[in-house]
Amino acid sequence: MNGHGRVQPMNVEQIVQQAENFEYNPLVPFKHWSRSAGILFKEADIYDHEGNEQQAYLLLFRHARLILDKLPTHPEARSKENDVVLQQLRKDVLRNISKLEKLRPRINKRYDRHQAILRERSEAKAATTQALAASRRISADAQIDKGRSSPHSDSGLAHSSETLTAGENRDLAVKLAHKEIRRRATARKATRQAGITQDEEQERRTAGAGSDWEETLTKDKHSTDQDTLGKDMHNVRMQINGSEPEALRHGGSRPVVENQKSHILYPTVPQKSVRGQQAYSYSSLDQTSRDLRADYPTSSPPQRPSKTSNNQVEDSFLPRRPDKEAITHTSSPSRSDTASPIPQDLKPSTFTFQSSASLENGTPLRTTFLPPDLRHRFLSIALPNTKANLETCGILCGTLISNALFISKLVIPEQKSTSDTCETVNESDLFDYVDGEDLMILGWIHTHPTQTCFMSSRDLHTHSGYQVMMPESIAIVCAPSKGDWGVFRLTDPPGMKCVLNCTQSGLFHPHAESNIYTDALRPGHVYEAKGLEFDVVDMRR
Repeated sequence: MNGHGRVQPMNVEQIVQQAENFEYNPLVPFKHWSRSAGILFKEADIYDHEGNEQQAYLLLFRHARLILDKLPTHPEARSKENDVVLQQLRKDVLRNISKLEKLRPRINKRYDRHQAILRERSEAKAATTQALAASRRISADAQIDKGRSSPHSDSGLAHSSETLTAGENRDLAVKLAHKEIRRRATARKATRQAGITQDEEQERRTAGAGSDWEETLTKDKHSTDQDTLGKDMHNVRMQINGSEPEALRHGGSRPVVENQKSHILYPTVPQKSVRGQQAYSYSSLDQTSRDLRADYPTSSPPQRPSKTSNNQVEDSFLPRRPDKEAITHTSSPSRSDTASPIPQDLKPSTFTFQSSASLENGTPLRTTFLPPDLRHRFLSIALPNTKANLETCGILCGTLISNALFISKLVIPEQKSTSDTCETVNESDLFDYVDGEDLMILGWIHTHPTQTCFMSSRDLHTHSGYQVMMPESIAIVCAPSKGDWGVFRLTDPPGMKCVLNCTQSGLFHPHAESNIYTDALRPGHVYEAKGLEFDVVDMRR
């Protein structure tokens, strides 16, 4: 699901081939797959808004295939609760059909134009070669002129945004994130004030309102124009690849409070005491190898299973912490030292952050920007529990901007804690909040009050649920008594498959593989971005 900046245009048939190339594992819980579907739609909407129509089409088609072809066969799909979820997901697909139909001709037209440009270049190169062979005399200037492409030719390339590296452009990334997050909050506030429900808002997005639908809303709050969604999936699939999914034939807010001092918008959580509402301002389309192992919004995030308390554990049962390069506090050269000045008019569609790391199977990982002081704030919140030898956990939320992920919210869910466990409770409230604020869950953070910084066997099982939803998901472990912390992800392979297929329980149990998890912070895909603002929402009663 990751883009790579400038990518060659593809036609719909090629995009569909990539969209269908994902690994579906029925052993992964149904709730993770259903949530994966929601994240796919959310990412597709963002890519479409930023002008990356190829990526939007790929994600929407994959969304349809997952819901219509895969989920109906899941062993848990027959339960009454999951059947209701599946019916709602099918309705989401039907709402997306018009978007697929509108994107299809534009994508094919861009592809045809690109192919015409390539043919022109090939013919020009052949003519130049023949002329050189005939005369065997040509000046250096003439060679340059004949080999130079015309400026018009470059305009036909797909999604011609400027590709940026994360390490050298963190200052720009921070400014871009602040501006875009505030723009989205303003647009979201306008929809709520206009009395538009979340379902109506999604229909506007999927009914072909265009990437400027939010701006239209702010100009006319009461506009309810919607395109007709009269086409069914049969027509779309027949047009694309001549197949028809069997499943289709059978299936058919919270107010925002503004802090006057910081000018940051804060959402409130009804019937909850929300602490920490002060803003803490501490300072694309190579999808072939990307597995859609799991899920995006209807169910809940992976709940940390109970751990068996065992303070005297044999070292052989502890998952080995991966070797780690020393992480110093000196950051990479800033953009101001290595790049041109930051432009004033920042737009997500203008830039694309290239992937900075890959999974072990070669799948690129989008860069994830982390506020460097988020863990300090989390530890201060967790301090009372830490003193009582109780674990504390938090959810890392954020959004997708210019093909990079930005952590912008630390949510402390309701939870039950022991010295070795921390389980979230009332998860429906958590996900209502996350979905209502248009956030994505990008990982989790938790403490080991007395133990060292490592991923226990149960931690590995918990994180597999996050990473199956989004490969870039991270687990931050803080060991305050040791003054240590780390940012981790499962290896893939072998870690993900090993953990997903493991049926053992308990806090500490051995796994067949030793290389199960690895560091995600430099040189991984996670970069600390000084100045990246984040909010804290404490949902504990």
